[in-house]
Amino acid sequence: MAGLSTLILLLCAAKDVMPSSPHWKPTWPSYRVPVILPQSTLNLDKPQFDAEARLEVVSPCGPACHKSSPLPTYEEVKNYLSYETLYANGSLTETEVGIYILSSSGDGSRGKSRTKRQIYGYDSRFSIFGKDFLLNYPFSTSVKLSTGCTGTLVAEKHVLTAAHCIHDGKSYVKGAQKLRVGFLKPKLKDGGKGSNITNSAMPEKMKFQWIRVKRTHVPKGWIKGNANDIGMDYDYALLELKKPHKRKFMKIGVSPPARHLPGGRIHFSGYDNDRPGNLVYRFCDVKDETYDLLYQQCDAQPGASGSGVYVRMWKRQNHKWERKIIGIFSGHQWVDMNGTPQDFNVAVRITPLKYAQICYWIKGNYLDCREG
Repeated sequence: MAGLSTLILLLCAAKDVMPSSPHWKPTWPSYRVPVILPQSTLNLDKPQFDAEARLEVVSPCGPACHKSSPLPTYEEVKNYLSYETLYANGSLTETEVGIYILSSSGDGSRGKSRTKRQIYGYDSRFSIFGKDFLLNYPFSTSVKLSTGCTGTLVAEKHVLTAAHCIHDGKSYVKGAQKLRVGFLKPKLKDGGKGSNITNSAMPEKMKFQWIRVKRTHVPKGWIKGNANDIGMDYDYALLELKKPHKRKFMKIGVSPPARHLPGGRIHFSGYDNDRPGNLVYRFCDVKDETYDLLYQQCDAQPGASGSGVYVRMWKRQNHKWERKIIGIFSGHQWVDMNGTPQDFNVAVRITPLKYAQICYWIKGNYLDCREG
């Protein structure tokens, strides 16, 4: 089995898609991702669902702290990427995984915490109003979790969110067994139901329509860790709905280096709890990054946790611009930068390994998850 150094080199390798032309477009890199496959599944005792839902994660370990941490061993990586699956009936399983690198010729951080609102200077968030925006892509991909967080539609029946919205690192949160996902829908003046909107029944305002979650996947890297250690690197979860949502969704992609992002910026929309019932959009520059995390100062409030962080870049194969989710907004960090206090909001990057894992959770076939 290849050592971790070989693994990291292979995972970081991307084809050169950055032309030197003066008419250069920010282009999605073409990654050859590894394969992550289930090896064995074990039934666990039903969880107690006794944890309080936390709407954000606070960690004092900043960029320097994470960069100075020793690389995990190959066996540790396999353990972190193994996962628990929670079903709607309360049953719980643990799945161990194997990681495989296929050749191209194959088949195809320390300080004190701060919990107040994380607004940096002038509040640069935008509330999105009106069904013409809320029901259109990309804003329509943002959904609300019944535990108070935000999620993003990434497939016909799947929602990507933060793990801490479901599990506090030790136990599943209250309400996780009966977890629901809310979709903003027009509320009709005449009390009509469904999407049969006529001229005599124009929408007055928006309301949430809820769909139950069938099962939830949480990586063991989150469950075994905590926000002050390795856990924040694995603060993501995937929800499978009981029925299709019938909306356009946003694909996931491997997170490119920050210097390759258009303008060095990221975007995300979420249901910040200081603006109840409103979808809030924001964008900002990436300030720093590690292999697993993006550090930025996008204004955010608890409730935005789990929002899909996305960028829009040129898809060379399809000859068109395409938005993809490259991370999941997690929480806040307060760090000491050369003796100066510094605040960051943090997003978990979708690395090649995480892409392979999440894609397999969605599609169930590694052959559909070879290109990131």
